[in-house]
Amino acid sequence: MQKNLVIVESPAKAKTIEKFLGSDFKVMSSYGHIRDLKKKELSIDDDTLNPEYEIPEDKKRLVSELKSNAKKAEKVWLASDEDREGEAISWHLCEVLGLDEENTNRIVFHEITKPAILEAIEHPRHIDMNLVNAQQARRVLDRLVGFKLSPVLWRKVKPALSAGRVQSVAVRLIVEREREIQDFKSEVFYNVNGIFALINPDGSATEVKAQLGSKFKTHEEVMAFLEECKDATFTVESISKKPMKRTPAPPFTTSTLQQEAARKLGFTVSQTMMVAQHLYENGRITYMRTDSVNLSKLCVNASKQEISRLYGEEYSKPRQYHTSSKGAQEAHEAIRPTYMDQQEIEGTAQEKRLYDLIWKRTIASQMADAEIEKTTVEITVRSEKSGVRNGGGTATPHSFIATGEVVKFDGFLKVYRESVDEEEESHDEFSNLLPPLKKGDELTRREISAAERYTQGPQRYTEASLVHKLEELGIGRPSTYAPTISTIQQREYVAKGDKKGEEREYDIITLKGKLVTTKKRKENVGSEKGKLLPTDIGIVVNDFLMQHFPEIMDYNFTANVELDFDKIAEGKMQWEKMMR
Repeated sequence: MQKNLVIVESPAKAKTIEKFLGSDFKVMSSYGHIRDLKKKELSIDDDTLNPEYEIPEDKKRLVSELKSNAKKAEKVWLASDEDREGEAISWHLCEVLGLDEENTNRIVFHEITKPAILEAIEHPRHIDMNLVNAQQARRVLDRLVGFKLSPVLWRKVKPALSAGRVQSVAVRLIVEREREIQDFKSEVFYNVNGIFALINPDGSATEVKAQLGSKFKTHEEVMAFLEECKDATFTVESISKKPMKRTPAPPFTTSTLQQEAARKLGFTVSQTMMVAQHLYENGRITYMRTDSVNLSKLCVNASKQEISRLYGEEYSKPRQYHTSSKGAQEAHEAIRPTYMDQQEIEGTAQEKRLYDLIWKRTIASQMADAEIEKTTVEITVRSEKSGVRNGGGTATPHSFIATGEVVKFDGFLKVYRESVDEEEESHDEFSNLLPPLKKGDELTRREISAAERYTQGPQRYTEASLVHKLEELGIGRPSTYAPTISTIQQREYVAKGDKKGEEREYDIITLKGKLVTTKKRKENVGSEKGKLLPTDIGIVVNDFLMQHFPEIMDYNFTANVELDFDKIAEGKMQWEKMMR
């Protein structure tokens, strides 16, 4: 008789776990859920709201194999993932295999390593029905919304369309952004840059680049300013040096991993999850569906040793981060390598690249702050032509600002720099070094040029920035971002594509010596790659749902429902009551 049967949900996970347990354990896989709501029917009782489950045809043989092995075993261990979906899989197994709950152990772990698995075996628990009910509530509500709204779309718009509680709201975000872009009216302005020289005592010159602190709206204003600059003097008015610290980003959650892998590696959201799943199942990283930034003491200590060994003790700064995202659930850890001393792993090229990203982000989170000195120099423009005389001419209302940053101690930057979305401003400008300047220094004007620019409208969403927005609004949870983004593309409500830019002329007006010249340049504007664009049918469906089902499409409704699911998971709300 087989002593122990362990059931997990994936064959790769089964293979890894079997290596750690002795011959007394047999590990089998359920290949995900073994039962679900019926495909073609609503499968929800109108009076009780209870779901009606069935075992799909392709799972029946597997279920009979699991049943026969469960009967032969003295003890059954349910080891599905440590989240609501995993808890529901364990509960369905318990129900379908007719397991005695008292004799069935539920075990959970953050990582698939020998110590973690043995620790879990030492501390089994029973199935947590609060987590199961939170998953059931999500499944039932999504089925109700989908089954009630989709037929309306078939009748009113076109057959074979679908609506969904989260997917339709995600489409709404993309449609609304597209309309913002179409309604945006671009305005012209001029950026003015100056190149000056500081004449050194030995007669050599050092270049100083600066930008005018204000922008001009018209060509006439630019010409008037350049006219003033012809005979102006340029004096260093003030110098301020400010020490700054930059702290590392916290370790990865599901959404930050998806965003950073998109920006740094060019991965789609679903690709990131697939590769992370392989890394997790092979025991390389901790569980990849999490909204926690917490790290175990074991990881913090291992990181400290590794940082001291690789870079020196002054680079180590152990720290804990605290989760602030809306409705962060369950006591998970952040996504991190299982062994911090493994800087590289065996695996596919994608697995190696994603692992490298996770290792660097985790190590950097435990490293010292970067120390930077920021220098800001104000250069006043004094002109004989502007107003009342004041000493050597009158200061115009405009000043040039030169900034420079020097990294005094690189700290975590030695390993990792977080990237940012296009719509956010980059902070990675450490290259501009300024010569030693002092107040009262006179600079020689070499060239001042004004470039015609246009105000930029809102950016279309990438997969990464859409995940960021969904998380910000509290819509969906770590497990739902990737499937939602895949679904809206499969349904052809949204297409990922490139937008060709348009050629546009712009002026560059330059003052050199006493001569002002204007040159026409051409640039390509509005070209975008890999952006999410609403399709015609996506726009029609969105507008129809917004008109007839505004409550379902409301961002707050979707976010509040997520908070209710969290309350059910914590045992603070009954799921049937919430559903009514």
